[in-house]
Amino acid sequence: MTQAVRWQKSSYSGGGDGNTCVEVADLDTHISIRDSKAPARATLTFPAASFAPFIEALKETHPTGP
Repeated sequence: MTQAVRWQKSSYSGGGDGNTCVEVADLDTHISIRDSKAPARATLTFPAASFAPFIEALKETHPTGP
């Protein structure tokens, strides 16, 4: 039996209609990411242990703030 995937929008989705963001799904051993504007398209899937280092590398490459 296949379990339904529960997608969660990024907390950085911003104002407006809130669809300009990514969505994340926790699949126990893996994490999947997709574009909320095109959910039927391809997803990126990472082993769960690799997800946090991936996000940290993004933060270092694309810092936000003043």
